[in-house]
Amino acid sequence: MERQTASPVIATISLGSQWQTLDPFLFCAHHEDAYPNGNGSFGPDATLDGRSIGSDFSGTDGWSMYHGSAVPGFPQHPHRGFETITFARRGLIDHSDSLGATARFGKGDVQWMTAGSGIVHSEMFPLVNTDSPNHTELFQVWLNLPAQDKLVDPYFTMLWSEDIPTLELPDGGSVTVIAGRLGDIEPPSPPPNSWAARAESDVAMWHISLPSASTWTIPKGDTSSARVLYQFNGSGLTIDEQRFDERTGVQLRADIDLEIRSDDQPIELLLLQGTPIGEPVAQYGPFVMNTRAEIEQAFTDYQKTEFGGWPWTSDDPVHSATDGRFAVHADGYREDAPA
Repeated sequence: MERQTASPVIATISLGSQWQTLDPFLFCAHHEDAYPNGNGSFGPDATLDGRSIGSDFSGTDGWSMYHGSAVPGFPQHPHRGFETITFARRGLIDHSDSLGATARFGKGDVQWMTAGSGIVHSEMFPLVNTDSPNHTELFQVWLNLPAQDKLVDPYFTMLWSEDIPTLELPDGGSVTVIAGRLGDIEPPSPPPNSWAARAESDVAMWHISLPSASTWTIPKGDTSSARVLYQFNGSGLTIDEQRFDERTGVQLRADIDLEIRSDDQPIELLLLQGTPIGEPVAQYGPFVMNTRAEIEQAFTDYQKTEFGGWPWTSDDPVHSATDGRFAVHADGYREDAPA
């Protein structure tokens, strides 16, 4: 009875460069970069002087090079024991990996990659526009894997924006349903060994856009689920008569229908929800396992095998300027984004 009368707001989270998440998620990173015109070689047509090339997270002039030296992005790096969900809202991402797979995606596409036993990949942000700016925005969410699936075969699924359903709200808002059923709306399937592929996981990832002075009711999830709502753009989210400023995460009860409201300006939110895996987490950099011994084994395995080796001629490959959005999987199967 006491739980039924308690506030639906459990806690608040300040949003830094990497957002704090709850089990089964590990963290969420939101990258937004106002890249200038491209230089014809996929890099910025601007000086790189004064940046810490190889580790530039400065945000100078509204953008960063990250670990890229000529093209912004993240050259080859390994992962084991978890999944990445990359929601590329604007701009493009060029993917290459140790299995020989490649992809170019963006403009609302999602790449869902199960690292499993180990994969090496690169994620570069090619600045293809030479006569206009290259605004790039993406979310990358790390979703944990349970112990029994830590060493499954690596796998990635492309969820093209044209196939990701959106709930259009009566007042002009919308909810993009990346994962987790929303009423009668069923999103594309996650990879087969994902925690989200289990019915009991209650995993949801929704992008919510509300115009000013509007409301939407988040439907209830499972009683045991953890739910966090991140307000990353705009200010004035109101829940249960509590108002929250921009760049605030709000941990909420998941077992009730809950109305949210925008005030006098539009807001954008990301909802992450899921049933906790409830296992120990041992993490060191790009490896997420259950014990310290398993982390040490991950380093040993990577040093011995390089998780299949790197088949590309550079650490930061990018695709042709004429390429559209596509994916070539490890088995050679090619798919192009819907026209």
